[in-house]
Amino acid sequence: MHTKDKLTKRIDVAAKRAAADLIIRNGKIVNVFTGSIMSGDIAIADGVIAGIGRYTEGSEVIDAAGQWIIPGLIDGHVHIESSMLTPREFAKVVLQHGVTAVVTDPHEMANVMGSKGIQYMLDQSAGLPLDIYVNLPSCVPSTPFETSGAALEAEDLRPFYAHPKVLGLAEVMDFPALAAGSPGMISKLADANELHAHIDGHAAGIDREQLNLYMAAGIRTDHEAIDAEEARHRLELGMYLMIREGTVAKDLEALLPAVNAGNSRRCLFVTDDKLIDDLLEEGSVDYSIRLAVSKGLDPITAIQMATLNAAECFGLRRQGAIAPGYKADLVIVDDLEKMAISQVFKEGVCVFRSGTLQEEAFNVSAAQASLEPMHSSDIKAGMKPLRPDALELPLESDTCNVIGIIPNSLVTRHLKEQVARDGQLKFLPSTERDQLKLAVVERHHRTGNIGLAVVKGFGLRKGAIVSSVAHDSHNIICAGVTDEDMLLAIGHVAAMNGGLAVVADGEVLASLSLPVGGLLSEQSYSEVNQQMLGLYAALRTIGAPDDFNPFLTLSFLALPVIPELKITDKGLFEFASNRHIGVQA
Repeated sequence: MHTKDKLTKRIDVAAKRAAADLIIRNGKIVNVFTGSIMSGDIAIADGVIAGIGRYTEGSEVIDAAGQWIIPGLIDGHVHIESSMLTPREFAKVVLQHGVTAVVTDPHEMANVMGSKGIQYMLDQSAGLPLDIYVNLPSCVPSTPFETSGAALEAEDLRPFYAHPKVLGLAEVMDFPALAAGSPGMISKLADANELHAHIDGHAAGIDREQLNLYMAAGIRTDHEAIDAEEARHRLELGMYLMIREGTVAKDLEALLPAVNAGNSRRCLFVTDDKLIDDLLEEGSVDYSIRLAVSKGLDPITAIQMATLNAAECFGLRRQGAIAPGYKADLVIVDDLEKMAISQVFKEGVCVFRSGTLQEEAFNVSAAQASLEPMHSSDIKAGMKPLRPDALELPLESDTCNVIGIIPNSLVTRHLKEQVARDGQLKFLPSTERDQLKLAVVERHHRTGNIGLAVVKGFGLRKGAIVSSVAHDSHNIICAGVTDEDMLLAIGHVAAMNGGLAVVADGEVLASLSLPVGGLLSEQSYSEVNQQMLGLYAALRTIGAPDDFNPFLTLSFLALPVIPELKITDKGLFEFASNRHIGVQA
């Protein structure tokens, strides 16, 4: 139907001259504009709310029976790749949790595949009953201190701004390049500013004075605050505060004390990185609402943060509220505090009801069916074969710089500890001291680079864990007790063309293949979840703790833009000095 015809129909429905496609009545409507509850029938035409009031003529009428009706939820910053699902399967999961729109940064796929990775995510998102908006990766690679699969300059990103789902530029994590006025970074920022596009920040470890540089560059959001003081700094300088609650980074409780009646409209919820099992069991930003309410935040304020605030932050003028002229993205819940979801509507179509996903909403369109599967280049071809002695770490002294894991945090500690050495003065992992070997093997350009370090906090008693998901360049990262198990683990992931594995005593105990860029599975979300559960069972047999996720924690140990000590394929990296350092202290 032509836009003029749709508009005419909508006005006729609003004026009660024509029947609505759908009427939802007898619900308690959460008005996020006023912070109040209102009553009335919701009349929907062509996926848009035509009116709220007294409506009797509708092709379909649904009785909400006194339940609460809230706007569809919006996750303001998420990396779909962290779910290890294709966009279609990801949509099936988050829609069950009332999320009808997400803003994603596909920089994981971009770091592996460049422009093709971005296009893949846009193509695979088309036609889904979930609005997947994209901010273009600003830092591919994220820093010059690692080997990425691709590099994207301003001219590579520019054509994507014409896409209707592209909102702006994603998290600017290369703060040194911004601060120095690097021509490449300035070009990307200038393009976004000239187009009045949104720009996301990534202010990890950045103090209040340095935030001025972000604001001056046109950056208006940040998701890296880890305490209430950092949260207040962002709000005071005019940023939107993204309150993150993901699988590893769980910042909500620490940030919530900064939220008050005067600034809550500048706050929104994000997940950033969340694995499939947590998405299924906890949820997405619906979990953030439940957690915030349990900590004392008013339920309507929490819902406002997950809907209208996020929509306004990104200029989504027809989403985030229940009002005439807005998309009919609606969630019916039994309880505002517990966010017990009964039904979910995307543009007036029910996609989830009474615990059951409405699969017909995911019928494959002709355009989707014509898409070719997107695989990475062969990982075995992209990395040099490893010699038996490739992971040996000679040490002249027994005092080392050690990466200290902080459970459920992206930040690590820079420790200096005594370590064990064998008779040839090479590092000897110690389960008693909880000191394991950590390796990052370059997998894109056959450089032969292998970064080696000592890590503390995984608690493994034996074996090794490995992943081709290693933010942001996604080389292969492995932690283990013996070189033999580590080599087996790395070789197994390479043979799978990407994935995760748990190895012990010369045997692969469990694995998950991720053939799409070494990041995503082509299986259903239920199949991926079952295999993840198998990996977790294997982790327990080798002594991994259950109070944090070892695989996601492992993947972020390779991210040099997060304090304090990390590792890349080029070696141990110290955030404070912005340089590689030796393993020996």
